[in-house]
Amino acid sequence: MGKKQKKKVHVSPKTKYGYPYHNRELSWMDFNNRVLEEAFEKENPIFERMKFLSITASNLDEFFMVRVAGISEQIHSNYTSPDPSGLSPKMQMEKLSEKIHRFSEKQYNCYNRSLIPALKKYGFHFLSLQDLNDKQKKFTKKYFMHIVFPVLTPLAVDTSRPFPLLGNKTVNIAVRLRTEDKENAFALLQVPSILPRFLELPSQSGKKEFILLENVILDNLKDVFEVYKIKSSCIFRITRDSDLEIDEEADDLLIEIEKSIKKRKRGKPIRLELQGACDKELEKFLITMLDVEPCDIYHQHGPLDLTFLSKFSSMDDYPEHMFKPIVPVDPPAEFYGYDDVFEAIREKDRLVHHPYESFSTVVNFIRQAADDENVLAIKQTLYRVSGKSPIIDALIRAAENGKQVTVLVELKARFDEENNIHWAKKLEKAGCHVIYGVHGLKTHCKIALVVRKEENGIRRYIHMGTGNYNDITARFYTDIGMFTCREDYGEDASCLFNVLTGYSKPPEYNRFIVAPKGMRSFFEEKIKAETENSLKGLPSGIIAKVNSLVDPEIIKLLYKASQAGVKIQLIVRGICCLIPGIEGISENITVNSIVGQLLEHSRIFIFENNGDRLIYMGSADWMPRNLDRRVELVFPVLDEELRARVCEIIDVSLRDTINRRLQHSDTSYALVDRRGKKKCNSQKELSQLAKRAQLEAKQKYEESKEIKNEDN
Repeated sequence: MGKKQKKKVHVSPKTKYGYPYHNRELSWMDFNNRVLEEAFEKENPIFERMKFLSITASNLDEFFMVRVAGISEQIHSNYTSPDPSGLSPKMQMEKLSEKIHRFSEKQYNCYNRSLIPALKKYGFHFLSLQDLNDKQKKFTKKYFMHIVFPVLTPLAVDTSRPFPLLGNKTVNIAVRLRTEDKENAFALLQVPSILPRFLELPSQSGKKEFILLENVILDNLKDVFEVYKIKSSCIFRITRDSDLEIDEEADDLLIEIEKSIKKRKRGKPIRLELQGACDKELEKFLITMLDVEPCDIYHQHGPLDLTFLSKFSSMDDYPEHMFKPIVPVDPPAEFYGYDDVFEAIREKDRLVHHPYESFSTVVNFIRQAADDENVLAIKQTLYRVSGKSPIIDALIRAAENGKQVTVLVELKARFDEENNIHWAKKLEKAGCHVIYGVHGLKTHCKIALVVRKEENGIRRYIHMGTGNYNDITARFYTDIGMFTCREDYGEDASCLFNVLTGYSKPPEYNRFIVAPKGMRSFFEEKIKAETENSLKGLPSGIIAKVNSLVDPEIIKLLYKASQAGVKIQLIVRGICCLIPGIEGISENITVNSIVGQLLEHSRIFIFENNGDRLIYMGSADWMPRNLDRRVELVFPVLDEELRARVCEIIDVSLRDTINRRLQHSDTSYALVDRRGKKKCNSQKELSQLAKRAQLEAKQKYEESKEIKNEDN
């Protein structure tokens, strides 16, 4: 047998820090590819596969609007310094462009060769214009004339009518015409986003047949440009630079952000997508008008903006084509039998795991506080909330009931700025004290504080979590929240809000770990302590579950810990710049990524600490922005029962054989080898655990009622 060759490690030898570091942007593309693999997975229901493909398209849009736009700006500004992986902005763009073009091809291979044939198998057909029968042609004609045509606005482009400002991510049609005085005249049509993207057609075969709106428009272009000869047409879409530049020195931050949102609509085009084979004259016209580079052009072999595919997963009539929903248990086991949220928290710390356990517990915490005559004040941070937020409604009612309500609304939450501005104004109008964040920092911590007057004096009740106070995303993001009324936590919560709302100096917290002042040093000290313990032969180990691992200094310390023999288990959903499994550097590190029905979002940190485990949860990932440029909160879990639950969550996650992938030393990911392992879908198992816990809590409650009745 020949000598076994080691896997090639994809690491630039000229990394800034002198150790392996995978480029952040390339790692993000690897993550989106893991999502795309779920769209190819034939074991997933067909509508869910379509949803996964839709998610990859939505993810890629945002990636272009922020990350690719940022690198492009660096290149135009002649910025040449390498990132930690050793790549200059120009080198990053070259590698990214190649990778994204390959990825886009894979997306449309998935659409054309995998999803469309599978849809036909189940009786769902997307028809082209050539496929329509006479009845369907009459139907689309009538729909066009009565519904579409009145909404359309054809825009000529000539010397007196300049190229219009096209909306970001809108689907458009470019048309080349011959007029009375011009051989080549150009016009544009936006496919109305106000109308459904696809139209269900009448069908006599019993099949579900659809046609895309843009195809209906193309078939009726002559009715739009009646007096001119149409020489060619092309469907296209642009993506714009949408990263806001905010002057935080402005007198009114809210007004400044409102101005910046308007500027976002005029951002520079950074991607031009063309559907199919576009006429060369039209393509040249669009490239000139939009001022895009050849590498910014993507010829897509299918409909543009694949996010429309997610609409199928909202069709309630076809549950067999979707995942069996994970229904939250309500109430969670921790609160079963308690009508009074405060009573439950006074007895012991409580933990709720979403979406396996209902988010209504968090909502009820604020609602009860709003109506409780003994509650004096409510203080809360809001980063992202839903469009019809019950949390906001409860806070408004609390203010109307005379409570002192203070809300920090983070106006700089990317792509949620308009929603947050709307809520900030509504809260202010109701009489709440609204703070817009800390100068120069994003406030990303998740905490609510209720101050209540009781017989023994003032008691503070706190909810802290790993996710946003958003009742919609709480249905499909996995997050953990903890309730407590421990005095030392209460003191820390009051101090944190004083820092956020005033000029208070960051204190020495009792329990809280708060960024940007103390979190980096905390994590660095804990990793170093595990390294020292291992070198001394003492029990050591690190487990971390985060969304992203990017920070170079944390990665360096993890490598050193690995070299000292510390076993490190990482669960990183998205970006991971650390490279595991490299001999002599990271062979004691495993990197797992779970991509499944739910979006993994909780952050958990466990340090073995010579056998006396330290368990923390919170809002922060291991990224420079979280550790240095945001207000973040990480807190310890002290209650033994809750500690056991957190460890169980980690244990189940690391046993997953369905959704878990392992990163290899060449930075590639592969599903775990299932051979010899018991089948485990961690998300379904955690849902079952929540149900069993509620059943046990119900039995205990019924038994306690029987005992009370017997005593009476």
